[in-house]
Amino acid sequence: MYATAFRRGRTVRTIAASIVAVAALSLTAACGGDGDGGSDNAGKANSSAPASSGGRDAGTEKGTDAANGAGESGTADKGDKGDKGGKSGAADVKDAKAQAQKPGAASDDEPIGDCDINKTVLSVQNVKNPINHMLLKATNGAGVDCKLVGYPSLKFGADAQAATPVNEDSKPQSVVVLAPGESAYAGITTSAADGSGDEGSKIDSLEVFIDGNEDSAKVELPGGSVFVDSAARVTYWQTDLQDALSW
Repeated sequence: MYATAFRRGRTVRTIAASIVAVAALSLTAACGGDGDGGSDNAGKANSSAPASSGGRDAGTEKGTDAANGAGESGTADKGDKGDKGGKSGAADVKDAKAQAQKPGAASDDEPIGDCDINKTVLSVQNVKNPINHMLLKATNGAGVDCKLVGYPSLKFGADAQAATPVNEDSKPQSVVVLAPGESAYAGITTSAADGSGDEGSKIDSLEVFIDGNEDSAKVELPGGSVFVDSAARVTYWQTDLQDALSW
């Protein structure tokens, strides 16, 4: 009986020891497997980490290069446009200065004023043809353009009661405009060629008035005097002296 119980107890211990040994072996195998797997995973993680970092670096470099390229391109474009704009602006300023320095240059919006009699050189001369005629010449002595409107008013002699009448047939199609230094002309008939004029006399002075001026100018007569009668006439201002002597 005791022997049977002993054998049973020994058998139980042997079985228990076997179970413990098997469990220990299983645990050891499991731990060993986990360690290898962890090492592999760690290796994979370590090997993939530099690749990711390299990818990010490459992407960053490409992005930076692209940004730098775009920046350089944009700067170049702006520089080109700035250069073109600067050159265009400089050319405009140069043209404006040249226009402003041109003698007699006036703005398109600025009206041309009447010629100032104090800056206009007036002279009278005799002509061979037609007979009994003189030519009045007016030269713009100002530094800007000016206009001569209508015709000159003439006062022959200090005792004249009225200005010499105008020949209406001589009216031009447009107002005479003179640039600095340019001249206009008016023809003067002093007396009737056939002697049909009345109240003729020798006159030794001539006073000239031009439109837009209150002042007058005394003009020296050729030879100091001229015979004038009721047939005396004056033409409108003309740009050509032959036109002024056509009436």
